[in-house]
Amino acid sequence: MSIIKEFKEFAVKGNVVDMAVGIIIGAAFGKIVSSLVNDVVMPPIGVLIGGVDFSDLAIVLQEAAGEIPAVTLSYGKFIQTILDFTIVAFAIFMMIKVINRLKRKEEAKAEEPAAPPAPSKEEQLLSEIRDLLKQKSNL
Repeated sequence: MSIIKEFKEFAVKGNVVDMAVGIIIGAAFGKIVSSLVNDVVMPPIGVLIGGVDFSDLAIVLQEAAGEIPAVTLSYGKFIQTILDFTIVAFAIFMMIKVINRLKRKEEAKAEEPAAPPAPSKEEQLLSEIRDLLKQKSNL
């Protein structure tokens, strides 16, 4: 089997396509969450702690000297990343929770007993004969 043919089979498989769609949607979702955190969540938190922007929080380990930039420990960016992760994780958790609830509803509907099938003509005829025999025996 040629490499091109193997690659074609691999690339066209449903799992690979599904994964690619998931990655693209995930990247777009990440941008939305980053905007939510940076533009909606962080400004009020910054106001509450005195107008501090988390991304600017840092400890200077070595001052800048001439052309050499300062060496800093940017713990504010780390805090921002943790907040981003927490919000993304919570949003995904809520999505999975909703999806699982919908799946349980579908499974419950699928497990509902179906209405019994209508009796066939033969069964109806036999039932009538039985009923007639019961009537004759009661007389």
